[in-house]
Amino acid sequence: MKTTSNRIFIGVVLLAGALWAEDGPRGHWTGTIDVPGHALAVEIDLDKAANGWVGSISIPDQNASGLPLEAITFANGKCSFRIKGAPGEPTFSGTLSADGKTLSGDFTQAGGSMPFSASRVGDAKVEAIKKSPPVAKEFVGAWEGTLEAGQPLRLLLKLANDENGASAVLVSVDQGDAQIPVAAIEQKDTKLTLLVKAIGGEYRGEINKDGTELNGAWTQSGIDIPLKLKKKADASAKP
Repeated sequence: MKTTSNRIFIGVVLLAGALWAEDGPRGHWTGTIDVPGHALAVEIDLDKAANGWVGSISIPDQNASGLPLEAITFANGKCSFRIKGAPGEPTFSGTLSADGKTLSGDFTQAGGSMPFSASRVGDAKVEAIKKSPPVAKEFVGAWEGTLEAGQPLRLLLKLANDENGASAVLVSVDQGDAQIPVAAIEQKDTKLTLLVKAIGGEYRGEINKDGTELNGAWTQSGIDIPLKLKKKADASAKP
């Protein structure tokens, strides 16, 4: 009887591993990238939606949360995906273990390559960017400015409305036109607040009477830096 029970238990374990493998890379993964000098912790979420794979990644040491993933593929045990809009096309290419518990391979960015490994620890919790309530028409458009943070950093804010609400993206021009999603938009009268959760930042500004400037401050890591954005008259605002 004892031998039979052990066989049943082993069979259940093997079945769970097989189901995970069949599920592909779907799930919540925690792991590290072996960057020079230390291991950089990452949290990866991958899920299968009606129109294909979706995903997001968080990098706690960089205060980055919910960065969207794109170009997610999985076939014959091989999985790859990249961080959307980031400079250098940061890409993960790895192999799913036979039991579906680990994903390991190489992380490449701007020509460099570093090993990474991750373990499946639960169900996927993909952070999707949701539309915010529409903003007044004078806020809609493309806005540009320079953040004086040690060295000048040119920024472009694209803010738009559609039938589902408001959406925005912040483009870091001097970082390879990296596109950073804005997680939440709030407008009250002449004041605008943008939550940029992906990099742990926030912008609070107030529009002038002419509707041509946003005057405010960028906040990140507890530091406030003045940031003035001027409206561009000839650029599309669609994120």
